[in-house]
Amino acid sequence: MRFAAAERFEHGHDVGKIARRLAVTRKSVNGWKRAWQAGGAEALASKGPGGATCRLDEVQLKTLGQALEEGSAAHG
Repeated sequence: MRFAAAERFEHGHDVGKIARRLAVTRKSVNGWKRAWQAGGAEALASKGPGGATCRLDEVQLKTLGQALEEGSAAHG
């Protein structure tokens, strides 16, 4: 979708029309446009999954996995 939006930016299409055409919010399209203006279409490439990284160590992950396998009833 971001690359489709970039093509429309190049042709001078309106942000609102792009948002409707791609069924996304104007806020998303505006963000894409800012990135496109700053770095071209390459700036719209995915940077991988977002979110926080896991902060649990291996022992904590194993303990959590065991607790999940036992189920919520076992842990009140």
